[in-house]
Amino acid sequence: MENRIVIGMSYDPWHNLALEEILFEQQAEQQGVTLYLWQNENTVVIGKHQNAWLECRMALLEEEGGKLARRSSGGGAVFHDLGNLNFTFLARQSDYDLKRQMRVIGNAVGYFGIETEMTGRNDLVVKKSGAKFSGNAFRLSNAVGMQHGTILVQTDMDKLGRYLSPAKEKLMAKGVKSVRARVCNLADYSEDVTIDGMKKALQDAFTAEYGPALLMEEASFHNDHLVALREKYASWEWRIGQTPAFDVSLEHRFSWGGITLQLKLQEGHITEAHVFSDAMDVDFIEYLSKTLTGCQFSSTEIAARLRTVAQPQATELATWIIEQRL
Repeated sequence: MENRIVIGMSYDPWHNLALEEILFEQQAEQQGVTLYLWQNENTVVIGKHQNAWLECRMALLEEEGGKLARRSSGGGAVFHDLGNLNFTFLARQSDYDLKRQMRVIGNAVGYFGIETEMTGRNDLVVKKSGAKFSGNAFRLSNAVGMQHGTILVQTDMDKLGRYLSPAKEKLMAKGVKSVRARVCNLADYSEDVTIDGMKKALQDAFTAEYGPALLMEEASFHNDHLVALREKYASWEWRIGQTPAFDVSLEHRFSWGGITLQLKLQEGHITEAHVFSDAMDVDFIEYLSKTLTGCQFSSTEIAARLRTVAQPQATELATWIIEQRL
């Protein structure tokens, strides 16, 4: 039996998820258990079946240089920065054991004098306060089991709160909502906890639980397949187009009248647009519905469509749409 430890060298979430996919593919033929440690910079990662707009303020995230990623597992939305360490356990079904894997995390955190416990949703909390420092998600095939999660060491909680807040518009979502929980940084409980220290602690706890492990360079996995998978995870189709159907209602009052846009969305595009208004220009209001149908659901794309309408009201509406940061 040969266990593996792989340390990620990139902070790009799409690259890191692509590498995780390769490790998942390989594990079906791999003896032992694999531990993959990795970090993302300024990223919101949503679950496979989540509604991106409901979970994340995407425009704000991207304006501030962040990235949205969609993983291959279920579960809720999480914020990653360089104060957070991600881990992935991969094993063939015969070797996959959630209790042992959770024990590795608990023992690693225990090296810093912090006692932990597992809660009902497969989260880990600090026993002293009940605050969550690790959320977990899972992917299972007939051959392979995968568990991955976060370890909040010194994450920027202000950004976590801002990016994971739902947008202002009213969303009647049909996707899977996150269950919000009180979260904490481990550094609040011990001054000794650092990212590098946690990496070392996890490797020590892993080998104590499973035995010796081969430390593998990330570069050994670099090939055309990794490039192609990275392109998949970075693509609009995967990140946004996977979003389930949902509805949006946008309302605002202009000097020329109040307007309500009720939009039906499928795979990130407006499939139906119903416009209600007390504006005097009836033709303009009726034309808006045709203009918006088929448009990609983003402030920039909707505004661009509106600006093709030769009406000052459309330009004013476009400016307001941009401000909504859809």
